Amino acid sequence: MSKVKIQGSATGTGTITVVAPDINTDVSITLPGNISTLSDAATIATDLSVNSTFTVTLGGNRTMANPTNLIPGQTGSIFIVQDGTGSRTLAWGSYWNFIDGTAPTLTTTAGAVDRVDYVVRTTGSIHTVFTGNYS
Repeated sequence: MSKVKIQGSATGTGTITVVAPDINTDVSITLPGNISTLSDAATIATDLSVNSTFTVTLGGNRTMANPTNLIPGQTGSIFIVQDGTGSRTLAWGSYWNFIDGTAPTLTTTAGAVDRVDYVVRTTGSIHTVFTGNYS
């Protein structure tokens, strides 16, 4: 099996084309080791081709949309921060699968930080684990 490894950091967008010698060629891309900030909106959009770790500060009751550009095997985290008011809620799109099928209840204290870790199982299913009330 041939392997191609691409590492480093970059900004902006572009295209990488790999001409595979055969169908067994592995291509891996290391995403930057930073945290991308998601825009607070009624529906929060996430593009998993941008990064694997995100943060969002909720300014109201929101919905985390199904992300775009999912690749099975991707892993990452989303930090969910309550604004200075707190008491914000977050609903989840249908791709987000939580244990027992139940979305978590966020810590609602002003400034509270919760975390959702995820693994993309398929292009329509993301397995998640919620950890709440970080300091």
